Amino acid sequence: MDRILTTHVGSLPRPQEVTALLLKRAMGETVDDAAFEAAVMAGVADAVARQKKAGIDIPSDGEMSKISYATYVCERLTGFSGDSPRRVPSDLLTVPRYMKRLADSGGTPKLARPCCTGAIAVRTTEPLEDDLRRFSSALKAEGYARGFMNAAAPGVISLFQPNRFYPDDDAYRQALSEAMRHEYRRIVDEGLDLQIDSPDLAVGKHTMYTELSEDEFLKRLEGHVAALNAALAGIPLQRVRLHVCWGNYEGPHIHDIPLERILPTVLKINAGAISFEAANPRHEHEWSVFKRIRLPEGRMVLPGVIDSSTNFVEHPDLVAERLCRFAEVVGRERVIASTDCGFATVADWNTVDPDIVWMKLESMAEGARRASRILWKS
Repeated sequence: MDRILTTHVGSLPRPQEVTALLLKRAMGETVDDAAFEAAVMAGVADAVARQKKAGIDIPSDGEMSKISYATYVCERLTGFSGDSPRRVPSDLLTVPRYMKRLADSGGTPKLARPCCTGAIAVRTTEPLEDDLRRFSSALKAEGYARGFMNAAAPGVISLFQPNRFYPDDDAYRQALSEAMRHEYRRIVDEGLDLQIDSPDLAVGKHTMYTELSEDEFLKRLEGHVAALNAALAGIPLQRVRLHVCWGNYEGPHIHDIPLERILPTVLKINAGAISFEAANPRHEHEWSVFKRIRLPEGRMVLPGVIDSSTNFVEHPDLVAERLCRFAEVVGRERVIASTDCGFATVADWNTVDPDIVWMKLESMAEGARRASRILWKS
């Protein structure tokens, strides 16, 4: 590399037509297959074209066909049904008035989150094949040689779809690991980079395991890591990127476990690049963690240099400053500019206005160019 490349976490605003069809399908209503295919195909093509125009080097399909980054698996795997109680982040429980305002304003997703009520197995691979076909076509049309596709980690699936069937959560995650293995390998076989979405490694502390101490939480994460690594077995390290975050919502985040506590555990995962929040006010300071915890050889960082939960558009000079900090610590060739999280993690839930999303990505690309001129002195 002779410059800082750009990417993002995955989800992008979906066209209204796509969102409406996804919601109808999620509610159990009949959706015309041809209409769905046409809408999603057009959505993917437009998303990839707009990423090209914005200056994104490693694009995604925008997660166009998915109702959300974790619950989409319910249509691909057996064993899910019903709904489950919401796990409210513990920091929001400390501010009930704000939490109510957030809920009343539509600031929290309201879609069903099924439980695991039966044996987990692959139900169908057709939606995955459709995603691969649409994305490959869009990449070719825009002249891209490289792209990435998201897939949920066993741990984050177990966070959003709690276990009501297996004897314990480790057995549940093992079943998820075996079922998701095909999806992971198929994405890589298609020639794409695989992004594993695993917010459970961070947000799990203040949602899934609120009763545990930090040490107990880290011990529990060993099971999450083991399940994920088992599913990744045989996939080259450099084809895998891992996304970790503390929850893509605007809130106090006062209960977020520090990056320094989880990073040694995260680095045990067989992924060549790590994506994490580094732009929002709660985690921006954690770039310095990499001074104390050495990034292993052959690994890269994809720090968020754009906040995904505010409509402020970051100045390119600020983006460049953030990138240069990381480059000075881990090396300029080991940094790719990214975002804190996705911009549409649930289909009908966009904190950032769709028009502003593209402004943010353009600013990130310009910031990466400015950082490159500084770092390569060109």
